[in-house]
Amino acid sequence: MAQFPEETADGSFKRQEDAYRRIVGASDDLPVVPGRYHLYVSLACPWASRALIVRKLLGLQDSIGVSIADPVRDERGWAFREGPGHGPDEAEGFHFLSEAYTATDPGFDGRVTVPVLWDRLEKKIVNNSEDDICRMFQAAFAPPEAPNLFPPQLAEEQDALSRYLYEKVNNGVYLAGFAADQAVYEKAVFELFEALDVLEERLASTRYLLGDRIVESDWRLFCTLVRFDAVYHGHFKCNLRRVIDYPGLHRHLCDLYRQPGIAETVNFDHIKRHYYITHDDINPNGLVPVGPAVIFGNEGDA
Repeated sequence: MAQFPEETADGSFKRQEDAYRRIVGASDDLPVVPGRYHLYVSLACPWASRALIVRKLLGLQDSIGVSIADPVRDERGWAFREGPGHGPDEAEGFHFLSEAYTATDPGFDGRVTVPVLWDRLEKKIVNNSEDDICRMFQAAFAPPEAPNLFPPQLAEEQDALSRYLYEKVNNGVYLAGFAADQAVYEKAVFELFEALDVLEERLASTRYLLGDRIVESDWRLFCTLVRFDAVYHGHFKCNLRRVIDYPGLHRHLCDLYRQPGIAETVNFDHIKRHYYITHDDINPNGLVPVGPAVIFGNEGDA
């Protein structure tokens, strides 16, 4: 199974499409049943972290279980083993997440990715798209008292903003980091920082991206910002500026980090070890930097 980034002929990175896109609650064969579905994540992965954060914010810990993978991924892919901040898979006893993919499709030959929403009854993957999983958590599982991260009155504006964040920022750091050509890399970096400048200007006049309430788009941005100075700035060579150099973006990052329950979803040891050890084509010696000393502005936080 291919486990590492997809590279095109011109040296640019092209992310593979999500393989599984079934929706809980959309048909009789996938009813909303607490305890039936299980979430597989890595604390290192920004896509998986967003699903984990939404699960936390909506109070779904008792209805959807979770297994956390070892952040160090080798040619066998995401593994479940005992270690700091991660452990064995208690739902199915998987040693590797690839077992879930081959159980679902014995012929699967794509890159094994997180997050994964698993059906414990069917013994198959339901969905491996973080966008779908977050929306399912809201639409199908969230109790009435939970916050609405997809407010209908903001739907059109939020959808457009989320697409922009994905294309220019969330995936933008990867377009730079996995570029194999100087011109491709420079184009990606300048487009990334142009988008960060736009978002900085936006946050100069509003507390959150769409006003005075936190929506799912804010968490999309957060999952990239919280990794930026520790990983993307150096490892992915996105080094024109740091997040801490942007007052608005840095305030947004700190505000969201301090929301109840969020800090426990952020693990800088996992984040740094995953990127710096796993990506041996970028960092062949596997050295993990000890810094940065400051991410949130008052230390000890990292």
